[in-house]
Amino acid sequence: MKTASILIIAASGAALTWAGPAPNPDEIVRKSLNMIEANWDQAPNYSYIERDVQSKRESPATVKTFEVLTIEGSPYHRLIAIGDRPLAGAEKAQEDKKLREEMDKRQRESDRERKKRMAKYLRERTRTQDMLSEMVKAFQFTLAGDETVNGHDCWVLDTAPRPDYEPTTREGRVLTGMKGRLWIDKKEHQWVKAEAEVVNPVSFYGFLAKVGPGTKFLLEQAPVSEGLWLPKHFNVKVNASALGFINEDSRSDETYRDYKPMSKAMAQLESTR
Repeated sequence: MKTASILIIAASGAALTWAGPAPNPDEIVRKSLNMIEANWDQAPNYSYIERDVQSKRESPATVKTFEVLTIEGSPYHRLIAIGDRPLAGAEKAQEDKKLREEMDKRQRESDRERKKRMAKYLRERTRTQDMLSEMVKAFQFTLAGDETVNGHDCWVLDTAPRPDYEPTTREGRVLTGMKGRLWIDKKEHQWVKAEAEVVNPVSFYGFLAKVGPGTKFLLEQAPVSEGLWLPKHFNVKVNASALGFINEDSRSDETYRDYKPMSKAMAQLESTR
């Protein structure tokens, strides 16, 4: 889920109501990042429904819904609806055919072909994990209070770039211009909600490209099974420019639902082949 990989690089009060010594915000974050990595390890074992709403400057929004399946180790997005209209007839048959062909292709592929396919998927996972590690280096975390969000008792933490942080990656450079807020479940140390916003412009490739203020991210998660939390909503608004001109004012809103074990999803697919 492309999800969530953008928000992970930065997480953006409430009254202080706890009794006794205040918990260490860095320790809260470290425990939460350990839980995120554990969630990622389990995520490929689940299928889900993803609804994407994409829009760019002066263009109408497009809405597509996919069933996301892990097939032979990497995700496959099966289109099931356009504009909230479920596919039927010839359209559905065509997507079913594409899925069967992809399943057969992946089952027959050579070791070299499989390694190439997996490399792209694993690069993205590794990059996102690196972003998590970088986040701990890049941000200072301040405990702002506690709050109940979606029925979960949460710590609320504000984030801001460390003045002495020196980024070594493009993603790290984005962190230097962001602030955010995290809501972390007190009991399970899972992210319930995270918000982040670009407050200072960040340039890439010299003066050629810039991510500007007004770029915002929102991630919401929920428990799927005992000890496993996965995204339910991701929203991003991007304000970017190139050569001094705004060339992309885009919005993306993704919702995720109906998580179920891949073993069950694949059994249902096999029964229809």
